[in-house]
Order: sequence, then structure tokens, then C-alpha cells
Amino acid sequence: MLTELPVTTIAHAIQLAVAPVFLLTGVASILSVLTNRLGRIIDRSRFLHSTSAAAEIDQSVQVELKSLKQRARLIHMAIGLCTTCLLLICSVVAVMFLGSFVTLNIAVVIATLFVAAMICLIAALLNFICEIYLATVHVRGGP
Repeated sequence: MLTELPVTTIAHAIQLAVAPVFLLTGVASILSVLTNRLGRIIDRSRFLHSTSAAAEIDQSVQVELKSLKQRARLIHMAIGLCTTCLLLICSVVAVMFLGSFVTLNIAVVIATLFVAAMICLIAALLNFICEIYLATVHVRGGP
């Protein structure tokens, strides 16, 4: 049921709904880092395929290509999870704003969307740290 609200109430609703936008900025920055890393992985993979296309692929190149494939999979998952997180945060903003105009208790919906967004972000960051581990394993001297 919609009710008439004074301008101050609407302004307060906008203030509350915009608060998660700062979280959007942070997750978008992480997404930018992830896409840059994926681009580097793809570039390196293309380079290895082009240099070894004429000749037979030796063992070290095969190992590196396998590592790049695993890293790309992890980054791809992290990008998907960050994107889902962003969509959930946007949903939180929309529901919070609409909640100011509707006389329904939507606290559970907001909490559920926010927790789901944080779970997606945690999972994305775990994929990211796994990708970093794979990227630096050769620097540490291990296979």
C-alpha cells in the first residue's frame, strides 16, 4: 500500500538506499583488477600457442599452458561471483528505496540479499587468492 510521504522522508530514504553504493565502488574496483588479470592470462596463452604452433610443444610450455588454463578458470569464476555480488547489492539498494514507500516488512529480504552478496564476494576473493597462488608458484620454486 502506497502512502504520501513528505520530501524529508524521501530524502532520508535516498540516503539510506545510497549507502551500499560505496560497496559497489569497491567491488567494481576488484572486478577491474580481475578483468585485467584475465586479459594478461589470455595474452600469455595466445603468445605460447603462437610461438609453439609451428614446433612441437615442449613439456615446460605444456605445464605453463595448464597453469594458465586453471588460472583463467579461477578468475572467470571470481568475475562471475563479483558480478553477482554487484547485482545483489543493486537489488538491496532498490528494495531499500522501495521499502520506504511500501508498508511491508522487507527487512528479511534486504538482509538475505546483503548476506548473499557478501557470500558471493567472499567466494570471489577466495578464487582470486587461489589464482594468485597459482601465478606465483613458479616464483617460489615449486611446480
